[in-house]
Amino acid sequence: MTWNLATDKLPKNDERVLAFVPNNKVFLPGKTGEFELREIIVLRFLENFYPEGSEKRIKHGPHFWQGEGNSNHFFKDVTHWMSMPEKP
Repeated sequence: MTWNLATDKLPKNDERVLAFVPNNKVFLPGKTGEFELREIIVLRFLENFYPEGSEKRIKHGPHFWQGEGNSNHFFKDVTHWMSMPEKP
């Protein structure tokens, strides 16, 4: 399995992938402000997610990375991705 540069190659629409998000902070439960760095996470690629001409499409681009829980990311956040590994 190899990592793909997100600016060179995209996953299939609605494909679940491992994504690399540099300096991705995941805040721990409670209101302490404590966090962990989790730079490799599972995301689903959504091609042309934002409607043509919408403010978010203009600002963030057409595509979106949908996370599990509160881990959604704008397209530019993900630098690399790879297909999910085969099940054992």
